[in-house]
Amino acid sequence: MITSPHALASEAGAAILRAGGNALEAAIAIGSTIAVVYPHFCGLGGDSVWIVADRSGRKTCFLGIGQAARELPDFNGSIPLRGPLSALTSACAVDAWRHAHDYSARHWRGKIDFSVLLADAIRHAEVGFPVTRSLSFWLAFRQAEAAGWPGFAALFMPDGAAPKTGSLFRQENLALSLSLIARDGPRSFYEGELGTRIAAGLQAVGSPLTSDDLKATRTREAPPVSLSYRGFELLAPPPPTQGLSTLAIMGILAHFDLASQKAGSADHLHLCVEAVKRAFLERGGIADPDVVPQPVEEWLSTQHLAQAAASIDPARALEWPAPFRSGDTVFFAATDAEGGSVSVLQSTYFDWGSGVVVGDTGILWQNRGAAFSSDPKHVNAIAPGKRPFYTLNPGLGLRNGRPALLYGTQGADGQPQTLAMVLTRLIDFDEEPAAALAGPRFLLGKTFSDSRDSLKLESDAGEKAQSPLAGQAGVIVIDEYGMATGAHDPRGDGLAIGISSGA
Repeated sequence: MITSPHALASEAGAAILRAGGNALEAAIAIGSTIAVVYPHFCGLGGDSVWIVADRSGRKTCFLGIGQAARELPDFNGSIPLRGPLSALTSACAVDAWRHAHDYSARHWRGKIDFSVLLADAIRHAEVGFPVTRSLSFWLAFRQAEAAGWPGFAALFMPDGAAPKTGSLFRQENLALSLSLIARDGPRSFYEGELGTRIAAGLQAVGSPLTSDDLKATRTREAPPVSLSYRGFELLAPPPPTQGLSTLAIMGILAHFDLASQKAGSADHLHLCVEAVKRAFLERGGIADPDVVPQPVEEWLSTQHLAQAAASIDPARALEWPAPFRSGDTVFFAATDAEGGSVSVLQSTYFDWGSGVVVGDTGILWQNRGAAFSSDPKHVNAIAPGKRPFYTLNPGLGLRNGRPALLYGTQGADGQPQTLAMVLTRLIDFDEEPAAALAGPRFLLGKTFSDSRDSLKLESDAGEKAQSPLAGQAGVIVIDEYGMATGAHDPRGDGLAIGISSGA
């Protein structure tokens, strides 16, 4: 079973499973393809976070998170949100593909050559693909400000305007970059011919990143953090991601009898919103564990979460406002016939990242460095080689030690909020994936299109009332017999594809 935000990416992953590949190999095909066909939310110049588990009991995270440049400029005031000085962290998505491929060969008997996994991505970049509503919207939405982003307009708006939905969009330079990775291997992005061109392109526009920063970029493998919830072991990536926040929300909700309520009711929404608030009050402490100690066990302790739950008034909302972190990403997941399961988020942070297209590579670079603080006393203060606070937190649920739920969503601050609604619908209300994803959601705090520190609610589950601001989530559910069902969010362009064992 495959789920992703774009039909072409889902088809790329499904083709690998049909050819006898495993879920990790399929995920690489999905990730490389989505980097081509959804450039507004992810790309080669971004990062990715993975959760991987199988029936043997193995469970791990791949943290494909780039680090800050070794030589940083003197930021007077805030760090720029766009432009060359926001392109100050390296990009680790391609190295995460390498790490996933190596893990596949070591543990899941993976045999498909890395270059084969990139074939669909190369073809779609070279030949072109139809522009989606989402791509067209985000180009038009940023058209005025994007005119000043280095190399952006020439690549994405060559005719001076956003391409129309359904028109063919080609990225020949990106196709060449992908072809070099396929020919020379994924580390060539950092150390080979392509890496040299990337470093030169970054230097030319004024980014602080150097070839040494690229060479130092490596995916880290770490055990997931976990929490028990109504018979499931929910897994999340560790700091510097906000995976702790998602688990804390669910740990607070575990103290309430949600099943006695109606899914999507005022009581259901109220409890989820209030649990989000309590979890978010401590989220400001999440940072790079290499620099700032992270009391994970304390934050997720039964006593601590019980106290947070006890503070919720069923008839009164906690006063809020709190800072909002902008950002967008893509979620995709895959599970194979052997039970190997992968849950992934891939991102360039804001829509269109830094806005910087690197030289003639066709690669749009992320602005994840904008998540740092310029205040030296802040836990997330920028420092050479440091990793920023990370909104990406794909999820995976185990039942009796085996993968049973794969889930995730785009949406920065909205990710834990969307996941709270999706998970309670899947687990507490026993809904099918499509129904759980279609249910109404909320978003607490500011967004890129609404500056109010308010609580926003979708009015109902109807298509016209659904908002892309509520996230574009994906879900795969695996039953005790290994049968998988899945869906992708009706708010987006995604598709889930099932592959029969005899395909």
